[in-house]
Amino acid sequence: MAAELTMQTVVLKVAMSCEGCAGAVRRVLSKMEGVETFDIDLKEQKVTVKGNVKPEDVFQTVSKSGKKTSYWEGEVTAPAAPAPAAEAAPSTEAEAPAAEAAPEITPAKAAAPEITPAKSDA
Repeated sequence: MAAELTMQTVVLKVAMSCEGCAGAVRRVLSKMEGVETFDIDLKEQKVTVKGNVKPEDVFQTVSKSGKKTSYWEGEVTAPAAPAPAAEAAPSTEAEAPAAEAAPEITPAKAAAPEITPAKSDA
């Protein structure tokens, strides 16, 4: 099982309204085994934890602070680095049709400059 724990970065959104809230999160993380470093951004309500930890363990530990906790949207907190890389390929293909949709919008924007010459004539 020790091989499962690799250096990871886990990013969580934690409902913290004051330094006392941040202190509660700080206390539970400082006691957690495997945590190398952590950063608590009170303004963004963002907690970033780095260490030899499992994302679900970090989630459970931070939840013990009594604060509403969720995974930060847009951040990959998957167990192993190779897995997200494998998942990234399909998402790139999924983005390709979106890129094709953009040129369809561009001709519509091209119509806007036709209005500009009318203003310059006036």
